[in-house]
Amino acid sequence: MSLGPVHLLLLVVAARRLAELGWSYRKQRRLRARGAVEHGARHYPLIVLLHAALLAALWLAALAERPLVLPWFLAWLAFQPLRLWVIASLGGRWMTRVLTLAGAPLVTRGSYRWLRHPNYLIVLLEVPALALACGEPRWAAVLRLANTAVLVLRIGVEERALGLRSDRRS
Repeated sequence: MSLGPVHLLLLVVAARRLAELGWSYRKQRRLRARGAVEHGARHYPLIVLLHAALLAALWLAALAERPLVLPWFLAWLAFQPLRLWVIASLGGRWMTRVLTLAGAPLVTRGSYRWLRHPNYLIVLLEVPALALACGEPRWAAVLRLANTAVLVLRIGVEERALGLRSDRRS
């Protein structure tokens, strides 16, 4: 099997996502040891499934000889420093799950000074940009809708956990 530029990009994205999961797990362990509580654990497998499905769908749809769609690849690339800014802004509190630590203040520095949920905005933009960079406009539309639905759920869980909503359901 021959790997083309689309497959190589997807391998890079998959490797980075796996590294982020490992990094997140280490941070979760540290926070849990300090008494952090997880919120909305039931929706977490859905997020993991969505991101795995995204990569699998694009991998299976891509032809080995298909080149990247350069403008969309450049757009996707442009989101990566913003993604790193979000991670740096949250520091030790960036992770893939929603954990709260009693008495810890909300993060209001960096990207969080300007937006309430900058990470989710970047994810909403980068997922379809990745699919379009891979030459898959139909998958871009489907994945954008699925990702939006999951993020609406996730933002609700996070806002309740952080006390930003008066509705306390999880």
